[in-house]
Amino acid sequence: MSLQFNTLLNQADIAPAAVRLLRHQDSRSTKGRTPYELWRDDRPAFESYQAIQSFNNRSKLRSNYWASFVVTPSRETLFAGVYACCYLGKNDAERVTPHTMEAFPAGTIDIYELTFDERLNDLAGRLVIAWGDGERAWLQRADRQNKVVLQIKEDFREPDFPGFARFILPLSQVERLPVAWVTALSSSRGVYLLTCPRTREQYVGSATGAEGFHGRWLSYTRDGHGGNVMLKSRDPSDYQVSILEVAGSAVPFEDILAMEALWKQKLQSREMGLNSN
Repeated sequence: MSLQFNTLLNQADIAPAAVRLLRHQDSRSTKGRTPYELWRDDRPAFESYQAIQSFNNRSKLRSNYWASFVVTPSRETLFAGVYACCYLGKNDAERVTPHTMEAFPAGTIDIYELTFDERLNDLAGRLVIAWGDGERAWLQRADRQNKVVLQIKEDFREPDFPGFARFILPLSQVERLPVAWVTALSSSRGVYLLTCPRTREQYVGSATGAEGFHGRWLSYTRDGHGGNVMLKSRDPSDYQVSILEVAGSAVPFEDILAMEALWKQKLQSREMGLNSN
């Protein structure tokens, strides 16, 4: 028989009927941080994010405890901890959400006081559950939804770097990559591809600097064009970035540029893309 989350709640002397399950996954802003990233990098910011809720959910959130879960980049529903909660009322001053930096004027949202409960803390970042088919139902009653535990990891760790050939992400996520991913990308140079999801145009570029792919891509996140003439002529867009070819550590600068030119020819990115040279 599979281990279920309510069994763990009962073992910790927490009645499932007093618990609401919250599955945090907010993809409304590509520029902001996801709830998972807040939890991973800044727990007070995550708790501030969690404490801001809409009026519509007030009756559903009324409980003694919240069991919080965050959705990882690999789509796992990861346990973040149990919080004792207390409804404080509407916000009496402007409140800014830490993930999207959206400002809510006074009197427009509900505020909760959350206190981290040490019970089950040893499972935070380690326990993965099956949320079920109703992923849009991010808020559920524990006593009515006894979630199956899929895995209890030895310890919390970031998803493994997928490898250069499989690396595909929006540029907006480059600033928030796991440390191991940044290390791999910063130490490697070569040729990459940008594709615009809005205009369907593509751009072939090369990373030749000391900070490798990661450093080159950061320049796009800062100004939207990285100094490229034709990208400057387009409205800002969240380009998808992938790697076409990795150069060896001893490959000269000129050879990387030759690799870049060959890929421009293969993909015809001068004739049907955003490369002007």
